[in-house]
Amino acid sequence: MRVSKIRTEEAVGQVLAHDLTRIVPGKFKGAAFKKGHCLVPEDIPELLRMGKDSIYVLELEPDEIHEDEAGTRLGRAAAGAGVTCSDPQESRVNLFASRSGLLKINVAALEEINDLPSVVLSTLPNNTPVAAGDLLAGTKVIPLAVKKEVVQAVEQIAAKLGGVVSVIEYRALDVGIIVTGNEVFHKRIKDRFGPVLRDKVSSFGSRVLDFQYAPDDPERIAELIDGMIAAGAQLLLVSGGMSVDPDDVTPQGISLSGAEIEIYGAPVLPGAMFLLAYRGEVPIIGVPACGMYFHTTILDLVLPRLLAGERLTRRDIVSMGHGGLCRACPECRFPRCSFGLAGS
Repeated sequence: MRVSKIRTEEAVGQVLAHDLTRIVPGKFKGAAFKKGHCLVPEDIPELLRMGKDSIYVLELEPDEIHEDEAGTRLGRAAAGAGVTCSDPQESRVNLFASRSGLLKINVAALEEINDLPSVVLSTLPNNTPVAAGDLLAGTKVIPLAVKKEVVQAVEQIAAKLGGVVSVIEYRALDVGIIVTGNEVFHKRIKDRFGPVLRDKVSSFGSRVLDFQYAPDDPERIAELIDGMIAAGAQLLLVSGGMSVDPDDVTPQGISLSGAEIEIYGAPVLPGAMFLLAYRGEVPIIGVPACGMYFHTTILDLVLPRLLAGERLTRRDIVSMGHGGLCRACPECRFPRCSFGLAGS
């Protein structure tokens, strides 16, 4: 990259080597054209009015790319399904969600790209629930021009994966809900769990296929699980009775249904008494009592991933310990906070 002085009329397509200041007495003083700007025909008359009969420009070497072109190519390479790109501003290109869903970042590829010279790709954490229009990532190059081979390396890394940043749509599932406990089954108290679970299911575009109450009877809980799966439930939420008290038998009922328990107990607060099991391909979640009292719990970390089609394992839940502490803010801002995202 070299700096040369040329006549303004001959500068179309050239890259400015420094800012050009415009002064309007009493109104404006600042950069009319910024360093790195690639001149277009419309710029020439304005430059001449500013008294710029000649200007200093950057001449790119044959193996170099201007920062804006590089930023555009980086953004397009990184953007996967459900992601759109902005136009470049001083090489920075922003990536936005074109649909609601679960943000997926290929972290290994992200680190490989950022290990290359002169390029930056910065993202939200993996597994963040996002809405259409949300900012997901930003990418740019550091200098005014970058080697073509660097941009090509980013494109090759991303091409193997179909992008580095993507948004997975939630599946609309038929969900079964079972609220356990003698106190609600016998109508001694008003059920507060059911409405919370219904709202969470519907907020992701799924529907409640069946809703039932069960006493503290493991065999009855198992029967209801059997019946809901037979009726077509693709996901089950079983709430209450998840502690270690002798009369809390929900885990036993889930096990009696023939489900294989993946994990019982999670390093997430609130949500320590969480249970995840599978009956074939059907996930069964044992929702601890905190799901009734707290706005955001482990259920808000797990449910989006299951609805995005993931089969979570014990290891996935164990990893949630890093970042798994909710700060219980007076005004909940989840998922625009750290809860549950560091371990993902």
